[in-house]
Amino acid sequence: MTVERLKNYIGGKWVESDSTTTYPVTNPATGEVIGECPLSTTSELDAAVRSAGIAFQTWRRVPAQDRIQFLFRLKTLMDEHAEELAATVTRENGKTLSEALGSVQRGIQMIEVATGAPTLLMGQSLEDIAQGIDCETVRQPLGVFACVAPFNFPAMVPLWFFPFAVACGNTFVCKPSEQVPFSQKLIWELIHEAGFPPGVLNLVNGGREVVEGICEHPGIAGVSFVGSSPVAEKVYASAAATRKRVQALGGAKNFIIVMPDADMVHTASNVSESAFGCAGERCLAASVILAVGDAHDVVREGLVKEMEAIVIGDGSQPGVTMGPLINAAAKQRVVDFIELGVSEGAELVVDGRDAEVSENGFFLGPTLFDNVSPEMKIASQEIFGPVLCLQGVESLDEALAITKAQPLANANSIFTASGKAARQFRYEVDACMAGVNIGVAAPMAFFSFGGAKGSFFGDLKAHGREAFDFFTDRKVFISRW
Repeated sequence: MTVERLKNYIGGKWVESDSTTTYPVTNPATGEVIGECPLSTTSELDAAVRSAGIAFQTWRRVPAQDRIQFLFRLKTLMDEHAEELAATVTRENGKTLSEALGSVQRGIQMIEVATGAPTLLMGQSLEDIAQGIDCETVRQPLGVFACVAPFNFPAMVPLWFFPFAVACGNTFVCKPSEQVPFSQKLIWELIHEAGFPPGVLNLVNGGREVVEGICEHPGIAGVSFVGSSPVAEKVYASAAATRKRVQALGGAKNFIIVMPDADMVHTASNVSESAFGCAGERCLAASVILAVGDAHDVVREGLVKEMEAIVIGDGSQPGVTMGPLINAAAKQRVVDFIELGVSEGAELVVDGRDAEVSENGFFLGPTLFDNVSPEMKIASQEIFGPVLCLQGVESLDEALAITKAQPLANANSIFTASGKAARQFRYEVDACMAGVNIGVAAPMAFFSFGGAKGSFFGDLKAHGREAFDFFTDRKVFISRW
């Protein structure tokens, strides 16, 4: 196949990057190089920001009802190209087609919610706050926003941000992951077809230099980031130091508590999908199962049965239920964790290194450790791969104490038939995304998305109503006539 060199999209046009340095984009299922992503320079970022800044002066004056017409057109185009976009996600990321299509549909839902801007941007007012004096608030856009997207959901994650930003009257610069730039290339082609005015939405490919440029650029009002917690913290500190609004979504070590009264068949199926869906490369994946009392043996048996049914292979092929990891380095990192778990004394129940796959890609089978303890690194550090830990505990109180000791708090769940246990979990759990008898506690587009503690840096989270708070400022008017 022809190896395509990607372009940037600035000021309503596709432009070649000036950079002579590129990142090889590979198909994780085959190892084949399918593209070259230019590692653009800060001067190219500056051109995109200047274009967005000029466009903002006009775009912010476009009535909200008119702005969302562009989003309606984009939504229609994305519906029409959903399967093509899913195939692109699978080709560059490795997800199965069903997983890819699900993520694309989630992204389209973000556009749907953003089209509610005329209602969700409304302010508040109260007359006679004192005799003859009235008060009102209005929401106003802030300028140019930017996002730095991760590799694990190439199509979906930027859609957490830019539809809301432009619906609010801002303009935008997107930097997709250099590992998976083709999904956003296709989306920006649809953006161009939808007729957005030049400069409203811009795309700059790149690596670390562009990320640092986004954090430091004086023309950018706010930054949205999704990635590992160490990088999220650095992005937050750097961007906030230049007085930007920041929402930096970091990593996870998600716990699932299983009570003895849970529906064990339902639990095993949901936990397995949570842990091994998308090859475990998602911030909502189950990492540690805390089995309370008699639940342990039943959970272990159910998980092994579910894992035996997983079909590993090229995600574009029918019947495959788990694809490869993103690249060779990611696979090696997970293999290193498996070896570490063995050396730490955990029981290796299912060894993903033994998986037999005919393809030459970056494949690793699902892995299950039992008899882990919280101090083990496999039970405390983010692995970001198809590795699941199982630990027996005596009570719900003990399980909750273990979750609270973890510095990351993204998404935790409990499986139980007890309303009392569910309410205690809901009341005490630290994670801001929590589920009851739900394996993947992924909020819908009209609710906010983001963790707590070391899993999130900022104040206002992604999508939902909080997006309209993040992408606008409130101005208060006090009037006497």
